[in-house]
Amino acid sequence: MNLRAKFNLVLGLSSAMGVALAALISYQLLQKNARDEVLENARIMMESAIAVRSYTVGEIKPLLALQQKRQFIKQTVPAYAANQYIAKLQKKHPDYNYREATLNPTNPVNRAISWEADIINWFRGHDDQKELIGERDTPTGPVLYLSSPIKITNPKCLACHDTPASAPDTLIATYGTANGFGWKENEVVGAQIVSVPMSLPLERAEKTFYTFLILIIAAFILVIILLNILLHFIVIKPIIQISNQADKVSMGELNIPELSLKGNDEVSSVSESFNRMHRSLVNAFSMLDDDDDND
Repeated sequence: MNLRAKFNLVLGLSSAMGVALAALISYQLLQKNARDEVLENARIMMESAIAVRSYTVGEIKPLLALQQKRQFIKQTVPAYAANQYIAKLQKKHPDYNYREATLNPTNPVNRAISWEADIINWFRGHDDQKELIGERDTPTGPVLYLSSPIKITNPKCLACHDTPASAPDTLIATYGTANGFGWKENEVVGAQIVSVPMSLPLERAEKTFYTFLILIIAAFILVIILLNILLHFIVIKPIIQISNQADKVSMGELNIPELSLKGNDEVSSVSESFNRMHRSLVNAFSMLDDDDDND
């Protein structure tokens, strides 16, 4: 194996290892960034829903307090307001979803399905936790969900959810007495769950990864080509010249021009050393010829 082959073998192996390491790190980083992007979108949706709830409780409900005594007005319910807000958003982003899932809701529409019930029960078993993040597969691709517990911390909420006898008549007339009662103070009764699709950010991350991978491979190939060119002119070509000169001298061709490799590198030093050896051989043979003539 010649010097060029050995050089390219070492350079190729080191380049392959570098590309593999860079690909691994960049892929993981891009995937993490994509997940962080999805999580940030989920947080914005969650904060928006909470803001709508607060606005409904603080400004809408007091305005309709008198009418509420005569007729139940669903627009005064914070959960209804938040769901309506998200419903408007879903017209342009149908894969985005917000739910106020409850184990025993007043409105059956809000009843938790199996995986939502698992989240609620998890919060019930982890009373100190305020947030749960996870992923699940759906027919349209992976979805990230962000959830927080719905906990009864305001005793006023129990006026509608303690017993049917204590609930407003307008509420009973709208939803009946079968659901939404028996709630306790400081009890986790449900969870706010925001679901955001991950398919698009992950697809963008993969495209970015492949683009980066192509660019880094192209950069390594360019470096290898340039290094081979430098290797040829700085190392291999001078060494071939020295080797050819050595072959000629070893065959007795002493009357040949000296090597003219200029520079301050190691190859130039070898060239100068060979020229000195060449001159020494020429002088030595000249002295031998003179001794023969004297004899």
